[in-house]
Amino acid sequence: MNSLTQLVGQDRAVELLSRAIKLNRIAPAYLFSGPSGVGRSLAARCFSELLICQGIGDLEKTSIQKRLRANNHPDRLWVEPTYLHQKKLLSATEAAAMGLKRKASPQIRIEQVREITQFLSRPPLEATRSIVVIEDAQTMREAAANALLKTLEEPGKATLILIATPNSLLPTLVSRTQQIPFYRLSEEDLKQVLRQNNYQEILEQKDLLAIAQGSPGDAIASFSQLEAIPSELLDKLKQSPQTSLEALQLAKEIDDLLDTQAQLWLANYLQYYYWNRYFKKSVVELLEKTRHCLLSYVQPRLVWENTFLKLFADR
Repeated sequence: MNSLTQLVGQDRAVELLSRAIKLNRIAPAYLFSGPSGVGRSLAARCFSELLICQGIGDLEKTSIQKRLRANNHPDRLWVEPTYLHQKKLLSATEAAAMGLKRKASPQIRIEQVREITQFLSRPPLEATRSIVVIEDAQTMREAAANALLKTLEEPGKATLILIATPNSLLPTLVSRTQQIPFYRLSEEDLKQVLRQNNYQEILEQKDLLAIAQGSPGDAIASFSQLEAIPSELLDKLKQSPQTSLEALQLAKEIDDLLDTQAQLWLANYLQYYYWNRYFKKSVVELLEKTRHCLLSYVQPRLVWENTFLKLFADR
């Protein structure tokens, strides 16, 4: 069975959740709050498995665990942000598999909240309670958040787990949950998680470890992003544009080759890289503005043109 002791560097969360299981004092809703990539989703999987397997014999548990790990159990609904493509909702993984280049970030949509309501309208089939896990709950727009609020007020025989970054949800949602805090890992804990997940090669990437800031998930995601960027483009970025024409051409390459999520990561990476090269606060602020504009759905090519032209002028 999944055990909460798998969590590395999250002693407080393990203590709170283990006590809830031991005393059988399960809240109707939890908020797993903390930075991304530090074990919140793993904790949700472990905790939901423990809840669903309560009071079930060992032989039956094996079958249930297999279905849970395949995300195929009738009493657990796992919800993650989606894109809307041709009237169909696609997760980030599904969109990537289809080769879709998305300009906007995925989000939890009101249609998904309605699916949650429908899921909870029936009693659990095998377990004593239904479980709903909502990843990146902070991506909900106001209409979806308000619809979810009604469910949180009367969840029935269910427990909802919201996974979100700190201070990112409506106070009315937060007030109806029990908060479980998650923290960034120490350097040693970070390295332990990377070794356990066979990412030893990242341990040699000091820049990625620094960017991750105690988040193994962010370190792994950064490694994947870095591997996906063409080496020629990365070399040009590390040199920074030498002329205004190069600045414009570089902006075009980024817009042609990278989707919005990759561009957001690139802005973070360049912030770190250029700071260590130039030690200029203005460069860090420039790239922070770049991220803000990308998140605000400004046309990416124009954003990067402005960034590199200013960077060229500031050299």
